[in-house]
Amino acid sequence: MKRSLVVGCAAVALVAGCGVASAQSKSKFDILVGGDAFFQAGYTDQKNDSNLRKTEFSNRMRLKFTPTAKADNGLEYGARLRIRTWGPSSSSGNTVTADRSYIFANGAFGTVQAGTINGLSDEYGVIGPNADGTSGSPDGFWSTFYNGAMPYVMGSLRTLESGDNGTKLVYLTPSFSGFQLGAAYTPKYGDTATSVNRVKGSKTYSDIGEVQATYKGTVGGVGLEGSLAYQFADAEAATTKDLSSVHVGLNVSYGALVVGGSYANSGKSGYAKTARGIDNQQVWILGAQYTVGPVVLAATYTDGRGISTAGGTTAAANARAHLYQVGATYTIAPGLTTGLEYSYFDNKVGTAAKDKANMFLVDTRLAF
Repeated sequence: MKRSLVVGCAAVALVAGCGVASAQSKSKFDILVGGDAFFQAGYTDQKNDSNLRKTEFSNRMRLKFTPTAKADNGLEYGARLRIRTWGPSSSSGNTVTADRSYIFANGAFGTVQAGTINGLSDEYGVIGPNADGTSGSPDGFWSTFYNGAMPYVMGSLRTLESGDNGTKLVYLTPSFSGFQLGAAYTPKYGDTATSVNRVKGSKTYSDIGEVQATYKGTVGGVGLEGSLAYQFADAEAATTKDLSSVHVGLNVSYGALVVGGSYANSGKSGYAKTARGIDNQQVWILGAQYTVGPVVLAATYTDGRGISTAGGTTAAANARAHLYQVGATYTIAPGLTTGLEYSYFDNKVGTAAKDKANMFLVDTRLAF
């Protein structure tokens, strides 16, 4: 029933969007080009240091191409492609991927997106301020400089699998009084672009649905931004539990100050049915940012627990982590920032000795 409602909403919206497009566009497509890039220098002092370097560099660049046109009846339509440098690959240590490639239509009916894109919660879910001075994602890039297993939820801070960009159909209602509703459907987990996989049992989940409500507005000079999402799916293996994940987030702003947080609970989603002694998957976040001229100061705390990224079916796979972060970001010029972030990670997996890490990250970013 839940799946039928999600698919029905998205399908009706797609038909509606196509139906109102009868008027031909008299103008050529406008092609917008943008993107971002970063360079990071990291220093990590990790307790469980087995043949690990302390220093390393990281960088990434993304380019976004958006052709758009507008019909005589007001329908806006187009596509979006985002390509990124990404690694590692087994051959060269670097590769180029397209993590967004979808068509869209915007009109009085709302918005329809169809193609390769992440889930609603990942794209539009509200989450606490980030320690590196950018709102929306406390996960940041600290984990790329940490070596070892940790709770799976530390990389899935919203609904558990909303980061999957399997080919999907998305519908967003028009915004009314600051509120917006959305629904998304993905036939097969991890099946993206032209990949078509009809084999049962070949992926983790199938028939993935997600619904979400968001709000953005101002009440008496106080800014409010919140979201509530639910994601569900069938586990393809008969020995694995189905996906059921809830995420709620709220940010409150007043003047230069933003405080907020979020909570996600995914229970035993994806666990082997024989798993014992492993906590439910939960992650909660508290954060704050304060802006002083070109400088953003921030602090964040993240608590995660549940099955570890190393997997397993016994208590040895149970993991619990605490992440404390502070950071400062300075805007050098429009679109160009530099910042310093410090992270203290306290992590325990199963019966292994507790691991701790102090991580310093110098981050320079370009957004255009």
